[in-house]
Amino acid sequence: MITRICALLLGGLFLQAVCLPKDRPIVNDDTITDQVRIKLADDPVVKGGALKVDVKRGVVTLTGAVELDRQKEKAGKVASKVKGVKQVVNNIEIKARPGK
Repeated sequence: MITRICALLLGGLFLQAVCLPKDRPIVNDDTITDQVRIKLADDPVVKGGALKVDVKRGVVTLTGAVELDRQKEKAGKVASKVKGVKQVVNNIEIKARPGK
């Protein structure tokens, strides 16, 4: 009898653990900033090492300078695809290298 009760209790606890909704990872501004920086740095078109990323309440502001318009456009697209980003403000400037 006691064995049966223990088995039922353990079964109930197991079901409760399996059925409870899992906590979603928190996506805060710091997490978004890190993810946008990583994605920009990894992108072969953007090569985003010199770009500044600021995030407030999911709104990403990109600043800095790139050489080509397509780098600016790609940076905005890359940033917009990061989880938790609500909007991208692309303030990146286009500046040609000296001597070109």
